[in-house]
Amino acid sequence: MTHKRIDDEAIVDVLKKYFGFDRFKGLQKEVIRTLLDGNDSFVLMPTGGGKSLCYQLPALMSEGTAIVISPLIALMKNQVDAMRGFSSDSGIAHFLNSSLTKTEIIKVKEDVLSKRTKLLYVAPESLGKEENVDFLRKVNISFYAIDEAHCISEWGHDFRPEYRRIRPIINELGKSPVIALTATATPKVQHDIQKNLDMLDAEVFKSSFRRENLYYEVRPKHNASKEIIKFIRKNEGKSGIIYCLSRKKVEELAETLIVNGIKAKAYHAGMDSATRSQTQDDFLMEEIDVIVATIAFGMGIDKPDVRFVIHYDIPKSLESYYQETGRAGRDGGEGLCICFYSYNDIQKLEKFMQGKPVAEQEIGKQLLLETVAYAESSVCRVRQLLNYFGEEMKESCGNCDNCLNPKKEFEGKPYLVQALNAILTVKERFKAEHLSNVLVGNINAAVSSYKHDKIDIFGSGAEHDHRFWNAVYRQALIARLIRKDIENYGLLKMTEKGHEYLKNPSSFMMVENHDYEAKDTDTETNQAGSSAADPILFSMLKNQRKKVAKRLDLPPYIIFSDPSLQEMTTQYPITTEELTRISGVGVGKAEKYGDEFLDLINKYVEENNIDRPQDMVVKSVVKKSGNKVFIIKSIDKKMPLADIADARGLKISELLDEIEVIINSGTKINIDYHITEELDEEKVEDIYNYFLEDSETGSLEEALEEFKNEDVSEEEIRLVRIKFISAMAN
Repeated sequence: MTHKRIDDEAIVDVLKKYFGFDRFKGLQKEVIRTLLDGNDSFVLMPTGGGKSLCYQLPALMSEGTAIVISPLIALMKNQVDAMRGFSSDSGIAHFLNSSLTKTEIIKVKEDVLSKRTKLLYVAPESLGKEENVDFLRKVNISFYAIDEAHCISEWGHDFRPEYRRIRPIINELGKSPVIALTATATPKVQHDIQKNLDMLDAEVFKSSFRRENLYYEVRPKHNASKEIIKFIRKNEGKSGIIYCLSRKKVEELAETLIVNGIKAKAYHAGMDSATRSQTQDDFLMEEIDVIVATIAFGMGIDKPDVRFVIHYDIPKSLESYYQETGRAGRDGGEGLCICFYSYNDIQKLEKFMQGKPVAEQEIGKQLLLETVAYAESSVCRVRQLLNYFGEEMKESCGNCDNCLNPKKEFEGKPYLVQALNAILTVKERFKAEHLSNVLVGNINAAVSSYKHDKIDIFGSGAEHDHRFWNAVYRQALIARLIRKDIENYGLLKMTEKGHEYLKNPSSFMMVENHDYEAKDTDTETNQAGSSAADPILFSMLKNQRKKVAKRLDLPPYIIFSDPSLQEMTTQYPITTEELTRISGVGVGKAEKYGDEFLDLINKYVEENNIDRPQDMVVKSVVKKSGNKVFIIKSIDKKMPLADIADARGLKISELLDEIEVIINSGTKINIDYHITEELDEEKVEDIYNYFLEDSETGSLEEALEEFKNEDVSEEEIRLVRIKFISAMAN
């Protein structure tokens, strides 16, 4: 790299000529100046802060080719396309990775050797290949830019072992300046990066992690799918990303959004690259509004107007959470960051760690604890995040759920003094979790092995649980009374400020923690309860049913069952489509009997000014039962019921259960061929007439009672009842 001093005016000229900006953002200019002067630099800049420009501009102004080491093929392609957009020479930027053909690789190498190429993007795996090392020896390398540098650290949220081999390769190729860039790094991760890249003396540039346009909220994970759909409907037409931890959940949730009329697509690493590429393009081109993705999505995306980022599952670390939420509002506009949290999810993540090396499990658990602390805390969310990344923020953000809906405060001075003294008692050698267990009096392997169940403070804080004491330590960290040791991550150490506080304790107001009860991760409430939610409407619907039944000379239950009417009193359906979502009402029934009931409900809703939950009802994805289709087709073919049951591994009674579900939803099924063969004609007539003339409810129990003194089996009654309902109701 040329170290001839380049004046500021020339740098601004290049900024204007290639990138179209008149001035730099934040620390960009200082970073660029350091690199052009031939010095190593470490850049910590949140997503949307303009990291890429910090190496793209110096590359254009330097002799030779800059080697940019980047972890994702999609990210490289985006960056190369962007650079080619800035220049009339398509050879100005290239990438070298496994997606290229041999012919394409030859073209890339020719452009680099002919000095046309100013930026060469390389995956860490490609950098280590012998043929590439031999090739790069022939290249005049201006500098190395290591993007997503947190991948070097086991404490980072996306550890990649290949990143640890970068420095030895750089040494082999010959020394040039190094710039390491990341959007998320705790002090521990930063130290790891610099140490591993042998750049502890590098100039460090840290932009503030504060993004004032982002709103942070944690919600209890209850009916999360419904909550998400309601949220998206309120933010119709806006772009958003929803993150899930598993591919299965990504696909399920995307399907649920689609059936609810939301333009959404799934995205995860298990899909082929063409599908992923198309989905990403559709999102950028606004063909779809929402991407449901695993963390495989986002690193390479450069969409400035993402308006919301939702985490269906709590992430494994605060680094990944901060980076993923950072994709919202990169244009400075609205950015809503909603996370659904249930402690059940944390326990699942802990189970996934089992079987991994012990050191990896330790790190993973520590990162998870930080995430739990963030989710359950009632302190300003932004202050917590900034504190985690080593940045102090004195005031509260005023733009998160905890600030806008503050929890009750209480005097924390006695608890804080107790907690700080505990750190000194164990000589500053333990983590918050361990100290909390000691104070509460929980004996576990670690407590007994260090004989901490024998010290004075053991059980001295037993009037509160360990979550309370964890919260005390968390608030002491935010107040800078204690710190976490960087080298031995998680060990609590007193700061000077903490020692001063113990000498002169003063009032210290604390806030109560959120208590997120462990709820089913996505339980949908059963709308068809045992009683009507609106007894007046229920009574009107029953009267209407009686009128229709009388007119058609049918028992009332044939029209709509009581559970169906009960559900109508909670959902207030006013269209045929809405009526078909009521349990026990299929398309056939809705079309045959629905109009009068819909008119009645519509009038009732209007007259009583009712806010219908139906306006926010979420359609479930119809799980097309393989059994249902098979049974209908087999009965159409007049296959013996015993053979149908055997083919599906069912008992006859279970097969009848399935058939009853099918006919109760309005599908017509003709089992006359089976009844004619198996039952006496007179018996069939008796049972049929009972359901037609005597039964008021269609109840099987009542029918059994009616025929208890006759030679009639439960199976025979059920078969005739199926024939009757299918003929009369469907």
